[in-house]
Amino acid sequence: MEILKKPLLTEKVTKLTEKLNRYAFIVDPKANKIQIKGAIEAMYGVNVEAVNTMRYEGKLKSRNTKAGSVSGRPSKYKKAVITLKDGETIDFYSNNI
Repeated sequence: MEILKKPLLTEKVTKLTEKLNRYAFIVDPKANKIQIKGAIEAMYGVNVEAVNTMRYEGKLKSRNTKAGSVSGRPSKYKKAVITLKDGETIDFYSNNI
């Protein structure tokens, strides 16, 4: 099971990173907080202070086309917001990983 899918790099998360030293990741829906903490510490070599998780269900979306109304859902996912200890950072743009 690959626990970390990808980091979230949005405006809102960037503000969290600058002010509170928090980072967000899309993670496996079956992963728990202990597994997420271990995966981040192993991959990035940092000390994680706290892990908060959120589950998102795909919203129902519909659009009208020539063939009629088409409806569906984006896939569901789980987001983890991690807080690092003071003085530690994660650099997503380096080529070391």
